[in-house]
Amino acid sequence: VQLQASGGGLVQPGGSLRLSCTHSGFILDYYTIGWFRQAPGKEREGVSSISNSNGSTAYADSVKGRFTISRDSAKNTLYLQMNSLKPEDTAVYYCALRTGVVGLGPYEYDAWGQGTLVTVSS
Repeated sequence: VQLQASGGGLVQPGGSLRLSCTHSGFILDYYTIGWFRQAPGKEREGVSSISNSNGSTAYADSVKGRFTISRDSAKNTLYLQMNSLKPEDTAVYYCALRTGVVGLGPYEYDAWGQGTLVTVSS
């Protein structure tokens, strides 16, 4: 299984970024792909996840209304559109895969990609 996140960068507060995660190397009927983040000195936390089977989604309360998760199955790519970014969104963002339903607990995920750094600062 391979997952690769990209699209991070430096953005001013209130700005937007779109992260991408390409994935390959597995054949599963039911799986969930999620976005997680880890800020310096903090534990990794779930941001959002989406099920491939029915498109159901989950969001952390801190990002609801600002972030949108989506996927392009034909391209094996997951996206995270991040709007109205805040300094507290600064973190390394990771994508990860699990079998089963949507969830935001990092311990539920089996395969992880390398992260991409998002810095929100003026």
